[in-house]
Amino acid sequence: MTLIVSGSGLTIENVVKVARYNESVALDPKAIERINTCRAMLEKKIVAHEIMYGVNTGIGEFSEVILNDDQVKDFQRYLVYNHAAGIGDPMPLEYVRAAMLSRINVHAHGNSGNRLEITQTLVEMLNKGVTPFVCQKGSVGASGDLAPMSQIALLMMGEGKAYYNGELLPGSEAMSKACIPVPGLMARDGLATINGCNVFTSMSALYLYDANNFLKQAEIAASLSLEALKANLGPYKAKIHEARGFKGAIRSANAIRKCVAGGDLAEGKLKSKVQDAYSMRSTPQVIGAAHDALAYARSQVEIELNGVGDNPIFFPEENLALSGANFQGSPISVPMDMAGYIITMVCVLSERRMNRLNNPALSVGLPAFLTKGAGMFSGLMLSQYTADMQIVEQRILSAPASIQSIPAAADQEDFVSMGMNTAIKNTQILDNAYGILGIEFMAAAQALDFRDFNFGAGTKKAKEVIRNYVEFLDIDRPLYDDHTKMKELVKSCEILREVENVVGSLE
Repeated sequence: MTLIVSGSGLTIENVVKVARYNESVALDPKAIERINTCRAMLEKKIVAHEIMYGVNTGIGEFSEVILNDDQVKDFQRYLVYNHAAGIGDPMPLEYVRAAMLSRINVHAHGNSGNRLEITQTLVEMLNKGVTPFVCQKGSVGASGDLAPMSQIALLMMGEGKAYYNGELLPGSEAMSKACIPVPGLMARDGLATINGCNVFTSMSALYLYDANNFLKQAEIAASLSLEALKANLGPYKAKIHEARGFKGAIRSANAIRKCVAGGDLAEGKLKSKVQDAYSMRSTPQVIGAAHDALAYARSQVEIELNGVGDNPIFFPEENLALSGANFQGSPISVPMDMAGYIITMVCVLSERRMNRLNNPALSVGLPAFLTKGAGMFSGLMLSQYTADMQIVEQRILSAPASIQSIPAAADQEDFVSMGMNTAIKNTQILDNAYGILGIEFMAAAQALDFRDFNFGAGTKKAKEVIRNYVEFLDIDRPLYDDHTKMKELVKSCEILREVENVVGSLE
């Protein structure tokens, strides 16, 4: 299939398909018309020597410097050179591809003033697999993601570096091998390519897709632990959550009921306590709050994906060029800070359930640390240490980046969103989350092997998948390999796919 890019209707799922699975893209014919109309207006204004920021003026602190006709064209090249100032390791290719798609969608509005050749070149690069080499660090998330986007813009001049057919090549060589003409940069083209928060917004889109899948797996893991601990399932009844009204809690309780349905615990064949600890009975409220937070973050990210994040913004129908701050990343960094720390919150809850599985005073008859040979063997005692270490790292990373502004550019850019820091730390939080949840899955599967009653269909399927990767811990063995396998299993979403095949969607 081919995604038609029109400036509207771009979803997180579209971003995933293009960035991660290489779906092809094409510009909507109406978008082409809008881009050409806007460019025609801009060129008239250039000829008329109308002062326009970043077109015939410098930028930032130099915005009052007026450029002459000879400088206007060359300025875009030097602008890109100066801003290609990132540092360190290469960004994953899916982030770069997502950012390119996001920028194409901005151009499709016809408010950016660039030549059509620039947008079409980005389209060709996506379709033919030319992905610029971009350093992950350098953006402060205001005036756009200038540093990483400038490394993309270098390819517009046949410069920089890019991956093609799995090989990192000089930019000109990658473009030549893919048979993509180098468009060069003329007035406005450079700034129109770099001046938006397209990188960290696109990273956030991919993160939100993965985080939603993580939360569904957190509900599956909770189901295993709840059955292993013979939990009172009364707190999961729909009426309780409908009475309060939070959509996320209603969804979460429903997902867990689906997983445990058909088992002896859900059928009321087992005795339970009148009231369990919070980590057992508050799961829908906690994971539900995370669902609600992700829903809000998704709404903000999709607004940004479909908006005009640029400066200046041109309005051809009114012959206007307006300079503002639509590049400012705070509308994204604020909800995405929340979207990061709620994953930490869910992991804290996961670790508390795993603690109950290990602790003989709390586990309703399970052997201490889930081992038959307590004393000689330590079972899953050290698995909790590994989970705890990762949670501490998550907590360190959960401090909001959106309040960490450091002024720059001689105080012209005196408040920035630090949204790239948000996006980077969120990926680290989620990476730890896979490991923490993997350990709960492993502990819950171990606990279920000590129980002799019937489990829910979802629980049974999840345990079956786990046992394809990690054996029952009969006697102690080094656990690092098991932990790593479980982390990769959670990341792969295989448990989620298999369980949803049995019980239906957990959305």
